[in-house]
Amino acid sequence: MPTGVALRDVREQLFDAAERILLDGGPSALTSRAVTAEAGVAKGVLHRHFADFDDFLADFVLDRVDRFAPRAAALRDSAGTGDVADNVTAALTDLFGSAAVAVVALVTFRDGLRERLRRAWPAGVPVLTEAATAVGAYLAAERDLGRLAPESDVDVLAAVLIGTAHLLHADRGSAPPTTGAVHRVVTTVLAGRTRRPG
Repeated sequence: MPTGVALRDVREQLFDAAERILLDGGPSALTSRAVTAEAGVAKGVLHRHFADFDDFLADFVLDRVDRFAPRAAALRDSAGTGDVADNVTAALTDLFGSAAVAVVALVTFRDGLRERLRRAWPAGVPVLTEAATAVGAYLAAERDLGRLAPESDVDVLAAVLIGTAHLLHADRGSAPPTTGAVHRVVTTVLAGRTRRPG
């Protein structure tokens, strides 16, 4: 660390740098040297805080998953208000407008990272799994309120919604899908399942 330069929370500084690189250059651009250069810290700083680069990346991914928790809570709390399809569309647009797609690409790109993540995340892909759980919980709440058909399999619906939204957002070579495009997917998946209570 350069003399006289105090680091704020070094983990957050490194994680934020990793996210910027990942969004700009994709998984192949993400190296320990690139992260420390982007964060403006000495090369050894990362390795003083993490066992190795895959350890750093695993913590980075899990940190980004944790950041989804407030969004999941807000979605769950919106049950019973507004329009079901609008609520799901807003949640999917918010989720995939973040670093989620890039994080999924990173996880699939690095074998060592997947091995590290399995220790804390034994099944599924972090971010996508968490998002599917959140959407499923929201849909279950709407079903309990009578705004979704009682026979609806909310886990299947959530998985279809997350998978389809990910496919819409996964093409890094073009502009992200419009809110209208996401809404069309949501209304198609939920077609015939929404209800007006009473």
